[in-house]
Amino acid sequence: MKYFQTMISKRILLLVAGILIVCGLLPAQTKKSDYDNDMLPAQFHADRRQALRDKMEPNSVAVIFTNPERNRSNDVDFKYSPAPDFYYLCGYTEPNAVLIIFKEKQTIDSISTSEILYVQPRNATEESWTGRRLGTEGVKKQLGIVNVYGNVNFDALSLNFCTFDKIYQSESYNDVRDDQNDKGDLYSLIKQCKEKTDFCKSKRNSFSLRTLLAALREIKTPEEMMLLKKAIDITCDSHKELMRNLDTSMTEYQAQALVEFGFSFNGSEYPGYPSIVGGGENSCILHYVTNRKKLHNPELLVVDAGAEYHGYTADVTRTLPVNGKFTKDQKALYDVVLKAQLAGIKQCRKDNNFRDPHNAAVEVVKKGLISLGIITEPNDFAKYFFHGTSHYLGLDVHDAGTYGKLKAGSVITVEPGIYIPEGSSCDKKWWNMGIRIEDDVLITEGEPDVLSGKLAKTTEEVEKMMAEEGILKKK
Repeated sequence: MKYFQTMISKRILLLVAGILIVCGLLPAQTKKSDYDNDMLPAQFHADRRQALRDKMEPNSVAVIFTNPERNRSNDVDFKYSPAPDFYYLCGYTEPNAVLIIFKEKQTIDSISTSEILYVQPRNATEESWTGRRLGTEGVKKQLGIVNVYGNVNFDALSLNFCTFDKIYQSESYNDVRDDQNDKGDLYSLIKQCKEKTDFCKSKRNSFSLRTLLAALREIKTPEEMMLLKKAIDITCDSHKELMRNLDTSMTEYQAQALVEFGFSFNGSEYPGYPSIVGGGENSCILHYVTNRKKLHNPELLVVDAGAEYHGYTADVTRTLPVNGKFTKDQKALYDVVLKAQLAGIKQCRKDNNFRDPHNAAVEVVKKGLISLGIITEPNDFAKYFFHGTSHYLGLDVHDAGTYGKLKAGSVITVEPGIYIPEGSSCDKKWWNMGIRIEDDVLITEGEPDVLSGKLAKTTEEVEKMMAEEGILKKK
């Protein structure tokens, strides 16, 4: 009887839904895309262009190039990644493009516009090798930009740049290669822009553009936060799986593989930066990326790895005992770093100075190193803690920002560390111990929001998670 009641209820709901669709009160179901459907919307990029336009000086123009394609070796290129500023402003992810934004509308060849985008054209032969291109019509439809032209037409742009009082221009790259067969490649676009502005080169300014965009990118919109939180969640889940599987039979690269498998499996397009997975002596190298050493008992392993999701990257670090248990000395040093990190996070409050989290962490490290007998003079802390505690996070792992007062809506890292390499002027029992703990923190109107807070961090939490059964330990 219950089964029939359920079926009748379902049919009634379907009938009601059908009536609402016919009446236009409920949208008809559309076919789901086989591809990502959570990219930044075109309106986001339009709003960002307008926000930049609002900050530009009267009678000015901004010229923003995307990144060059970078060659790995011979005829193999690295996977392409657009320039963050360029992507932020228009959403176009293909190479060989330039965006022009005017403070005031301009009339060019009888067209009145406040922006122009030049992109690479469709090419059936090229697309069969390297993938589909949007082309001008695809950009208009997908990104909502009206005035879009093929990049080979940039040279014919009938615009006198010297009539502007200021030319905001993104920096030119010294690693751009000239494709002799492509008159619309980035090399040609940069060269043509230089020729168009050489008569008034004193008006060109890359520093001001960088400053304006840093102020915009520092504050994350709700759309950006959705992607950044996704990247951080993927990262935390991947670190968890490494904790559950790590043991003394592994190498650094196997630990790296576990983390990065989690990234890809859960939808990340890239690691946000080369993963740092350093055991023993390598835990004391801040940006160690070789990751080829065999791990040994009772070493510590520093794992600094973050997933990138739709351009936004996480940045999370944990330090793990390879055998699953901290020694007494490892725990003592780890607890100093953890206490320093917690003190830094406390200072992640709106209107505090950007350096306040670092200064708070430094005071804890000074006292901790003295109490453990590793240093005798407070200022000697810099031998073992020699980097900043925070940086902005977003489209870049070291993201754009003003580095002044902390603002609600910005995301920063808090990552103190202590690194004691072999040969240091302290007891040998501390040698080759490197410890860093890093979380991603959202500045709010009130308390700091630790976005990566679900990942184990205390020595007790880490040991508990490392005792759990991972995918490699299942029988």
